[in-house]
Amino acid sequence: MGKTIEVAADRAFDQTKTVLPAEMARGIYMRNSPSLQALKLLHLMIGTAAGRMADDVRHEIRLADIRAIEGMKNHDRASIRPLFEDLRGVVMTFDDPAALQETIGGIIDHAVIDYRHETTGEILVSWYFGRMFRDMAAKSNHWAILDRQTVFHLTSKYSVLLFQHITSLINLQFINEKNFSIPELRALLGVTEGKLEAFGHLNARAIQPAIEEINHLSRFTLKATPKKIGRTVVGITISWAQKTDRAPVAKELGASKVGRKARQQGKSETVYEPFPAEGSIHFTKWEKLARQHVQVSELPDLSFLSNRFRSFAKNRNLELTAHNIEQAFINWCAKYKL
Repeated sequence: MGKTIEVAADRAFDQTKTVLPAEMARGIYMRNSPSLQALKLLHLMIGTAAGRMADDVRHEIRLADIRAIEGMKNHDRASIRPLFEDLRGVVMTFDDPAALQETIGGIIDHAVIDYRHETTGEILVSWYFGRMFRDMAAKSNHWAILDRQTVFHLTSKYSVLLFQHITSLINLQFINEKNFSIPELRALLGVTEGKLEAFGHLNARAIQPAIEEINHLSRFTLKATPKKIGRTVVGITISWAQKTDRAPVAKELGASKVGRKARQQGKSETVYEPFPAEGSIHFTKWEKLARQHVQVSELPDLSFLSNRFRSFAKNRNLELTAHNIEQAFINWCAKYKL
């Protein structure tokens, strides 16, 4: 039995970390890479199995426990099924030059969704890992320890695949960068054939967004440096460094997703104040706006004014919580007539 299983068994009760075989984390040999939600489910499955991931046994988890995970809260029987279909369709090919052997296999053998007690909200999900995955895990002597919270907060499969790959390399001595050819990077990120073929598109829609998100939500910082022959980009060097201060990451992981994109890009987060759903606007910013923009000799009763605007918004299908509600109120006040 390899060391990876020992490490996974030792950390079986640590709900903040998942131990992946490095061969799995690096993902170079994976085809038909799964969707973002399927990847998150896979991490949860491997974390649940822990030191038993190489055993030919049935693993199980309640759907309620899946829904308790940040980023996977809304799944039901209908939505969890295609995730297992994704995982069943993954093909891994591993070449062992020393043994002169290539092995082709999958991640899971089969899964069962038991909904006999669905009416009471109790659905049980079970699965068997595929033989290739189990053999790989059993023989593995290299592993990646991933921060689960980071994985579950990432918002694209490109981010998850790059994050797990770099995590598998980050503790190697005297190594803090890796060179990738463009085909290698496309395979690593699971970019399907015919998609993002131009490097500019690949960089703008997959590589850079993944790096920005990882830098914002993980314990290390990545930097990508293109390698060119003439004007053509033929590869990328990705370097990494551990963060000394992880407090901002912990704060962000505990914060609301609202405004996260702006914070990630270093912009100020814009907070929109909704128009009050009931009552008067007296002593609020809305009273000040009304006094500034209502063009009549005497401002009407503020409760009456508030209800008039609410009726206007309702007739226009304008939500009082809309991001443009303030401008809509200003425009309405400017046209207000007794």
